[in-house]
Amino acid sequence: MIVVPRLLIATAGAVVAGLLFAAPPAANAGSDPLDRPARISPLAPRALVTGIASAGERLVAVGQRGHVLVSADSGATWAQSEVPVSSDLTAVQFVDARVGHAVGHDGVVLRSEDGGQSWKRVLDGRQANRLLVDYMQERVAADPSDANQALLDEAKRNAGLGPDKPFLDVWFDSPDEGFVVGAYNLIFHTADGGRSWQPWFDRTDNPRLFNLYAIRPVGETLVIAGEGGLLLRLSAEQQRFVALPSPYEGSWFGLVATQDNLLAFGMRGNAWLSTDRGDTWQQVDSGLHASITTGVRTEDGEVWLADQSGAVARSTDGGHGFHAQPLAAALPAAALALQGQAIVLGGPRGLQRFDREKAR
Repeated sequence: MIVVPRLLIATAGAVVAGLLFAAPPAANAGSDPLDRPARISPLAPRALVTGIASAGERLVAVGQRGHVLVSADSGATWAQSEVPVSSDLTAVQFVDARVGHAVGHDGVVLRSEDGGQSWKRVLDGRQANRLLVDYMQERVAADPSDANQALLDEAKRNAGLGPDKPFLDVWFDSPDEGFVVGAYNLIFHTADGGRSWQPWFDRTDNPRLFNLYAIRPVGETLVIAGEGGLLLRLSAEQQRFVALPSPYEGSWFGLVATQDNLLAFGMRGNAWLSTDRGDTWQQVDSGLHASITTGVRTEDGEVWLADQSGAVARSTDGGHGFHAQPLAAALPAAALALQGQAIVLGGPRGLQRFDREKAR
């Protein structure tokens, strides 16, 4: 297995290598980031941001070295939260105004129950490695097939390399039940808010163990997008993620679910729309030319995309067509959020806020 440098797979959106820039090492950089709380810094809003989510009327942003930032004024100002790890964080999602989860490097999964103000660790790479090896040993004992033995060998190899594998996305349907997905087919499920976790390492049609970059709902099921054109959909009957036809072989960096449709996006401005939960796809003109790194659906049904150059496009018809939305002095983007009249971008130079009306 090729070990990919940490910052090259920092987030589903920011996986484009040229987007991310290595930061200077922090003090006490020799200690394990799983054992070192994130440092409170006035420069955090200007450091690398890789994910933004709405938590009720708040915005919550995550980024390098365990930074979590909360805004109560649509991104005009930000306050840094205390976080028990300093691992780079890659994605964040809230199910309501209070309960949310963030994921990142070193197998970190964090949970907040107060809108992002405070966080506790509910999973890390040390636990994930043990859980995965134990689970696959049980699977091999019950079914000693070549496929199960190969997955057990892979789990042991991952454990031998240490707790360094990142989770790249997270989706919870409720405060208790959700999935985290990541590098090399890592996928875990919880039904009790993270108190316990079950590996789904053997429940994906992903024989090449491609990275899993994004997970989103479509209708009453879930779809995963990954590298190499990988698309998977949860089968309720089989209790596994089964392969979907993919319209291109490039990596998918994200998914946006509209009310009826699913939009997948990736390299070189590629955006494809499915109106049948992923069975078939049609290409749409995103209006973007660089790799699309992030996308969101607003409460009023609009779909917004941003690419690694910082260009932004907007759709008002469920993702069928997009129009460029010029922003003043936009910088490379890894994360995007819209709240009220504010457009907030996050990237290697931190957080930027723009007026939505001026971008129409």
